[in-house]
Amino acid sequence: MNNALIDLIELEKLDENLFRGQNFPAVWGTVFGGQVLAQSLNAARRTVDEDRVLHSMHCYFILPGKLDSSIFFHVDRIRDGKSFTTRRVVAVQNGRPIFNMSCSFQIAEEGFEHNSTMPNVPHHSQLKTDIELYGKQLDMVPPSIKNYLSNRYFHFKPIKAFNPFVRAKSEPIQQIWVKSDQKLPDNQAFHREALAFVSDFNLMLTGLMPHRDQFDFGQVQTASLDHAMWFHHDFRVDEWLLFTTESPNASNGRGLNFGHFYNEKGDLVASTAQEGLMRMRK
Repeated sequence: MNNALIDLIELEKLDENLFRGQNFPAVWGTVFGGQVLAQSLNAARRTVDEDRVLHSMHCYFILPGKLDSSIFFHVDRIRDGKSFTTRRVVAVQNGRPIFNMSCSFQIAEEGFEHNSTMPNVPHHSQLKTDIELYGKQLDMVPPSIKNYLSNRYFHFKPIKAFNPFVRAKSEPIQQIWVKSDQKLPDNQAFHREALAFVSDFNLMLTGLMPHRDQFDFGQVQTASLDHAMWFHHDFRVDEWLLFTTESPNASNGRGLNFGHFYNEKGDLVASTAQEGLMRMRK
């Protein structure tokens, strides 16, 4: 088994409430937000009873993380109730908080059920990965970017091909099949952490799509500002999930994006929301 994704998310325990993580080699020079999301959840989960499963998280990105320094995760055990457990996690680098998160875990319960309908889209078996769609255009980018695209731990199959090399605006909607490129352990808690990792890919791009005729990618400053997720049903990220995203608003240098994950049966298994900085560089 290729353990790269597992090794990234599973943290080193230093004390009862203190953990340390390694960094995903992002080519843009700062720590990838999805990495900090997943690692923070891993830190919180390691302080929670196994009969409690993550159901929601809400967080803020405070400072960009540096790739050459370790990140330490401090867990605050806020509450252990009869049905719910609440944790707060602060990620610290070089003595400064760069991220904070609140998350909640719940025992298994039965209740009312309803589910939004999955969009009618082509099956992933009929589609190519984004790397296959780029084709010879990948020869236009530096080797470091090609290496990054091949080592994201996930396969991405967009329903509608998006060409990052062309200035062409489109509606702020994306639909992408995603699946990890490796078999993962039978641990639902880990699959939720891995989904948090991949949820930060492509989400902010949705808010930029109506404006792609106005810039090249190097001309725009982007950064995740906050991120939230809700987990509805069990799933596996080493099986194909449909990730649908939409951006209802961009204003004041920020873009708001919503996302939903469906399994192949059409069950809505998780939802996410993120606001990101979208600013033209001066």
